[in-house]
Amino acid sequence: MRIKLLAFGKMGRGPEYTLFQEYISRLPWKVDVQEFEIKKPAATPDLRKKEEAEKLLAAIPDGSAVIVLDERGKDYSSRSLAEKIDSIHLQGFNQLTFIIGGADGLDETVRKKANLLLSLGKNTWPHMLLRVMLAEQIYRIWSIGAGHPYHRD
Repeated sequence: MRIKLLAFGKMGRGPEYTLFQEYISRLPWKVDVQEFEIKKPAATPDLRKKEEAEKLLAAIPDGSAVIVLDERGKDYSSRSLAEKIDSIHLQGFNQLTFIIGGADGLDETVRKKANLLLSLGKNTWPHMLLRVMLAEQIYRIWSIGAGHPYHRD
């Protein structure tokens, strides 16, 4: 399995980066992170979301299942999410592309591209912390599938 993470903003080398790297380094799956910035963002949130959507959609690899993190998405238990990812894999997808939008949220064109709209809960999280949480859940998904003792029911 290959994982691609598309996100706005640069993570830097702080504690979030260290923790993010800790989780993805444990995975046998290849993880590629592509970060975006827009130097002169558009004046309104709707125009910014459209501008960001163009970059995100252009970066999705052909044949990849798209999982969009969205507050309106489905909130899964870890085991249910692992089963959903396994189901996506069984449909013939060997790559998953996770998308985290910018501060204004996501344009509807990105949501429509999704194979799965995923919520990591009802709370609003800082983007860099969300990346850590996603990396942990991806590692947990792998551990559930592999029968690794990291995840305990």
